Amino acid sequence: MSDQDTNSMWGGRFAAGPDAIMEAINASIGFDKRLAKQDIAGSRAHAAMLAATGVITDNDAAAIREGLLTVLSEIEAGDFTFSTALEDIHMNVEARLKALIGEPAGRLHTARSRNDQVATDFKLWVRDQIDAAIQGLEALMRALLAQAEAGADWVMPGFTHLQTAQPVTWGHHMMAYVEMFARDRSRLIDARARMNECPLGAAALAGTSFPIDREMTAAALGFDRPAANSLDAVSDRDFALEFLAAATICAMHLSRFAEELVIWSSAQFRFVTLSDRFSTGSSIMPQKKNPDAAELIRAKIGRILGANVALLTVMKGLPLAYSKDMQEDKEQVFDAADNLMLALAAMTGMVRDMTANRAALETAAASGFSTATDLADWLVRALGLPFREAHHVTGALVKMAEDRGCDLSDLSLLDMQSVQAQITEDVFGVLGVANSVASRMSYGGTAPVQVRAQIARWKEKLP
Repeated sequence: MSDQDTNSMWGGRFAAGPDAIMEAINASIGFDKRLAKQDIAGSRAHAAMLAATGVITDNDAAAIREGLLTVLSEIEAGDFTFSTALEDIHMNVEARLKALIGEPAGRLHTARSRNDQVATDFKLWVRDQIDAAIQGLEALMRALLAQAEAGADWVMPGFTHLQTAQPVTWGHHMMAYVEMFARDRSRLIDARARMNECPLGAAALAGTSFPIDREMTAAALGFDRPAANSLDAVSDRDFALEFLAAATICAMHLSRFAEELVIWSSAQFRFVTLSDRFSTGSSIMPQKKNPDAAELIRAKIGRILGANVALLTVMKGLPLAYSKDMQEDKEQVFDAADNLMLALAAMTGMVRDMTANRAALETAAASGFSTATDLADWLVRALGLPFREAHHVTGALVKMAEDRGCDLSDLSLLDMQSVQAQITEDVFGVLGVANSVASRMSYGGTAPVQVRAQIARWKEKLP
């Protein structure tokens, strides 16, 4: 087979043959240009340290500093031309710096490698994303708190197996998600603290013989300390994996809430009305209002979990220290971060804008024998029945109400006494849904006074 035939097999983009293929698979500039800000920040800190330790002159450091600021301004203005031939963001920046300032640019790379450089850049980027995600979660939590406060005493059905279980309050249900998203926030805060060690100065894998000051660069970049082992520093991607793990759990929580909003906004439930800003109409059915934003949020878990699995799979078999496989660490993290932030913003907007239908919530709360457990508890408290016997009596009364097509509170005292003779008129005091929720006064319970206490606690805790 001729070279021409071989090249034509690759087609189009790879018509130039193996050299084009190698350039395409080797280059990362198509995605790691997102690290430009972090790359330049790391280089500025490194240059300042090299000057402070006498490795380069102050004049060279000043030229490098000014040149890097020019490069950054070009990138931010969209005037920078990225080259695939230069492989990555580091070489693109360095090449442009050399064109701007000449020989001093070549001294910037003293006492470092692209291995510790990329680890530092990526860690800085993930740290920025964690900070943004924490702020996004706090905004969502505040929106949930506002909903909870407005409906702290609005009764609604609580579900298990998506079957009516016991009455709860709207505020209590909203606060359940505050707790969920608070755990997501806590995981991100923990991950940020654990990752805040600086890889810069680890060089390729063994450190450097130059008299560098790693404490200085770590402090300049906002790290708590330098990473303690140069091998680990350049091969570690735990910080990205922890971010993806936390993002995956958060996306799962968002998906659960989105599923409830899809159900609640349906014509069959009518618990909530979503605003037009986060809904769409049908192309052929004019009566429909589709909860598209909620459905799209529900789907985000797929790609965020996929990113988590992808990076775990990339890392699982790599010997120390750096391998080119690790170039595959960024695209899925970028995608997951983008989609997490989009999902958080969309959910926050939906929660702020949605209107709960108090009448529909209350009607649903009273259906499905939701106060059956309250009746059983009353039989135990008031009559001293063993719970199993109380459960049996309650089941018989539920069956009687079912057969008559009414609720428990619609049965007469004589009806109830036909099943358990000791029942008194006092039983009707526990059968209303408002009485039911008001009685759940245990810490963390659904009683409005407890809900308001939790709202106050979180309003004080959130920045």
